[in-house]
Order: sequence, then C-alpha cells, then structure tokens
Amino acid sequence: MYILGISAFYHDSAACLISDGEIIAAAQEERFTRKKNDDSFPENSIKFCLSLAHLSIDDLDAVVFYDKPFLKFERILETNLHYVPKSLISFLKAMPVWLGSKLNTKSIILNELKKIDSFDKKKLKILFSEHHLSHAASAFYPSGFSNAAVLTIDGVGEWTTTGIHHSVNGEITSLKEIHFPNSLGLLYSAFTYFLGFKINSGEYKLMGLAPYGDPNAEQTKSYIDKIKTNLISIKEDGSFQLNDKYFKYSYSLRTISDSKWEKLFEIKCLKPDSSPTKAHCNLALAIQTVTEEIVIKLAHEAKRITNSDYLCLSGGVALNCVANGKLLKENLFKKIYIQPASGDAGGALGCALAAYYLHFKKQYIPFQGDAMKGTYLGPEFSKKEILKLQNQFKAVFETFDSHQVLCSKVAQLIHSGNVVGWFQGRMEFGPRALGNRSILADASDVAMQSKLNLKIKFREGFRPFAPSICEEDLNDIFEISQKSPYMILIAWLKNQYRKSLPENYSKLDPIEQLTHVRSDFQAITHIDFSARVHSVSINTNPKYWDLLQEVKKITGTSMLVNTSFNVRGEPIVCSPEDAYRCFMQTEMDALVIENYLFIKTEQKDNQQFNWKRNFKKD
Repeated sequence: MYILGISAFYHDSAACLISDGEIIAAAQEERFTRKKNDDSFPENSIKFCLSLAHLSIDDLDAVVFYDKPFLKFERILETNLHYVPKSLISFLKAMPVWLGSKLNTKSIILNELKKIDSFDKKKLKILFSEHHLSHAASAFYPSGFSNAAVLTIDGVGEWTTTGIHHSVNGEITSLKEIHFPNSLGLLYSAFTYFLGFKINSGEYKLMGLAPYGDPNAEQTKSYIDKIKTNLISIKEDGSFQLNDKYFKYSYSLRTISDSKWEKLFEIKCLKPDSSPTKAHCNLALAIQTVTEEIVIKLAHEAKRITNSDYLCLSGGVALNCVANGKLLKENLFKKIYIQPASGDAGGALGCALAAYYLHFKKQYIPFQGDAMKGTYLGPEFSKKEILKLQNQFKAVFETFDSHQVLCSKVAQLIHSGNVVGWFQGRMEFGPRALGNRSILADASDVAMQSKLNLKIKFREGFRPFAPSICEEDLNDIFEISQKSPYMILIAWLKNQYRKSLPENYSKLDPIEQLTHVRSDFQAITHIDFSARVHSVSINTNPKYWDLLQEVKKITGTSMLVNTSFNVRGEPIVCSPEDAYRCFMQTEMDALVIENYLFIKTEQKDNQQFNWKRNFKKD
C-alpha cells in the first residue's frame, strides 16, 4: 500500500511517501525551489517521491493532506467575528483567499496532481487528517514504542495549539487539548518578533540568544514575573491562558502592539539585524525559561494521565532543543522520542502514517531500528550529475577511489583550519543537516565560531554551532542520558573540558561572553557550556562516521563542528549545483561531493561568483 502525505499552503510545504508503513521518501519543497519556507503546493517534492519509487499517481492508494481546511476556516471565521470591528481589515484580507482557494483544497490537490501526471480522478482517494493528529502520528509511529504519551505543541492547527495524547498498540487517543488563541508557540513567536527576528524562522535564533542573558540579574527575574503576571497564566498541569490585551494575532495581521510591550518591558522592540543589548538578552532568557517551565509541566501531566514510561514530542515547539534537554534531565520517562521534522513539513509524514494505521486499520508493529533512516529521505545524485559541474562552471576537482583516503585527506584539511562543505548521499528531511548536507570545521578552533558566522554563513555572530560526534564517544564528552541522532537535544559539556570563567561572566556584554575562551571545544560550546549534540552511528551514516574516525586519529576526539550547508536566508543545498554555488559564494576552503574533492584556490576564475554577495535576509 502506497500513501502520499502532503503539507502545503501555510509554511514549509513537503511531501512524504510511505509503503506498507515504511517511510520511503520525504522532502521539503524549499530545497527544490530555493525559496526558504516555501508554502506552495509541493510539486517538486511529490515528483521526487514518485520517481524514487518508480510510481505513477494511479499507483497510490491515497493522498493525504496534513490538516482539515474547513475546521481551520471555522476557527478563522469565528475568531474574526468575535473581535469585530478590530478584526475587519484582517477579515477582508483573509476571506478572498479562503473563499477563492483554501476551502477548495481537495480540488486544488487534484488540479495540481494533474500537472504532474495523468491519473484516474475517480479512483484516487483524497483524505484529510487533523493537524495535531498528524504531529502525533509523525512522532509515535517512527518511535518504536508500543505505549507512549504523545505531547504536541505548536502555534495553531485547526483549533488545537497543544495536545496530550496516549498511543497504545497503534491507536492514538487525544486526552487533553488547549485551543486557540492560547498558544505557547504563538507566545514564543511574539517574543521572536519583539527581539528582532522573523516569525516562523527566527525562533531558533531567540533560543540561541537566551544564554547571553544573566539568570541571576534582577532584570531577568523581573521579566519572568512580568511575563507570568501580564502575558500568560500557568497552572500546575501545564495548561495556560494568554492575556489577549497584549496580543493582536487573533484579529490583526500583526502579532503584538509594539508600544504596549515596550511599556511593559521598558525596552525598545529590536529592529531586524540590530545588535541586542543585555536587556534584550535577559528578555530572551526570560521567555525561554517560561517556555521550559510549561513544557516540563505538560510532560509531568502527560506522565500522570497516561502512566507511560515513554514520551513522544512533535510540533514546532518540539524543535526547542534547550527545553528538550531540560526535560530529559527531569528523568520522567525511560526514553523520549522527538520527531526530527517536528514542524509543518513533518505533518506530511504524520498524515500519511495516520491514514495507514488509523484510516486503513493496518496493524502497528513497533519498528526495530531507526524508522526515520537517519532522516536521509531526500534525493541523491549520480556521478553524471556531479560531473556536469566541470562543464557548467569549469570546476576543478580530484577524484578519490578510496573513501578512507578521502576521509584522511579531509580530516587533515579540517585540522589545518580549513572549512569544508560535505555533500553525500540522500538529503536530510527536516531542519537539521546531519552529515549529508553539512559544513564542517574544527571544534577546538577558538576563532571558528566567528569565522563560520561572519564569513561562511553570513549570519549573526552570537549564533552557536553544533557538534557531530561518534555515538560511542558521546558520553565521554557530554552529560546526556540517551543518544541524540537528530541534533534535537541539548547536552552539557563535562567539567574536565570546561575552562574557568570570570566571576562576573554572566553580567558581561554578549560579545565579551562570546569571545572568552570557555572550553577545549570552543567552536561548539555555547556560553552556558551547552551544545546541540549530534551523535553519529556507523549503521546510519557510515561515511560520515568514517570521517569522524579519521578526525579522532589526529585530535583524539571524534568531533567536528557541523552546521547546515547553506547561507542565511537560503534553504539547505539539495543538488551538486546548489552545493558548488554556495561553496564559491562563501569563504569555504574545500568542498566534497561524494568522492570528488574541490579546493577553492584551484577553481577557475568565474565572474558569476562573488564572495561579497548580497545575501538574502530571512
């Protein structure tokens, strides 16, 4: 049985193909169109999925959409009517879009599929899954658990913003829900905007900014108190209610009233690309702390009402790896599984799995191993497609017949201070690059974080970088109780690798904190000694594991800086051409595509590549 799942029309469109419950292929549309967070119908992603499996649309048993448009329209309509006349402008802008297209999602799907391939319209089954059911299914079915609590937290689906579910033997039962306009995801996004970042893409920047705040400062404590007193009331079971006096998203195209927030927190709304003050850092820490408190309370409640030893997490808030790391340290559950594509893209996977097990009533047998296949579910490219670079760009490269010799060469390049683009096999699904579309560097290089941010990624200098490490070495370096194959958990560096900090460290200016040498692995250690770890298995990614082993021969540690192969404002690279363009338009020193090595200084002069490019702003 073949089922195609689709997410589209809001942000981060994607498609996923499953066969008898096995995940065959999945990809985000942005990777093909090169438009970050592309919300269009995922035509290219669908073509890829079908092509990989050698299928036509007529071979599909069902096409499933990840939420229910009529329920979402009901929420938008009722909300706008409730806030009349304040909602009039928002209402007038939204209605033509809904009445003209979004209410006709089934027809749109059929018409868009016709552009891909001819098929028998009468035989094709089109199904719709509820948004939070899609999230829950995306986490539970690949988890390998037979009995688990499932916590889904995001901005909003149809009505639900937070859900506690219980999954037993393939069934998913919703036990508790929190509804719009009360939303932890939208609260966090409001702070994302206030602190100068873009909603739906800058939330992870806010998370990265938070450690620069001073947890002991009276200002930080005051901010936490103001958030809890004025913006959100939190109950012991993790349920919460927002004060709509401070939010505009229910009736306006804007999220908040800048003036009300500026008066409340006594600081100015930070403009995009402006440098944050210590006060802005303290506010980031405050909302991160409140978010962690709510997530942990919700997990306690999920444990209480399900009595399960296992927890699954999904939804956009599940990408908050700091909250995930704090939750792991609570030791509430024997194991926590977090869907690596927890945002809307993962809804394409979840709705397909929900249809297979719940609509078609197929037996659920917990998967032994990694059902997500390391997230390596996207396209890969042939030797012929790589060699096109030679004709197209006059690219110069060295070919390696031995993968081991290549890894040895690359490890030496990295150890010498070079930054290397690493492109192998199938592209990752989800927001993390996990060793197939990655930029790699020396984790111990004191200046590497600054170099990567400013000269390679073209992004804010405060942003931290993640380490990749062989999973068998993970516990030698980091304090963590389970593996982290998807780079979605925070772990803390063990004491023996930390440097001493000045007594006033938390009070220092963010730049001073950033540049102070704080660990043996400076490039991957955030200022609070945390790191978003990626544990690499020889079974899941043997080529990347081999490279880390070569690094270990030189340095004694199988660790590298691993950041996504892209620059600010652009999606992670998909094709060899994408990789070569990114390589040439940044100050990367070398590029590896499969068994081909490109050295920057050996490339032909080409006027179409400008290292001082005007990069897109996300």
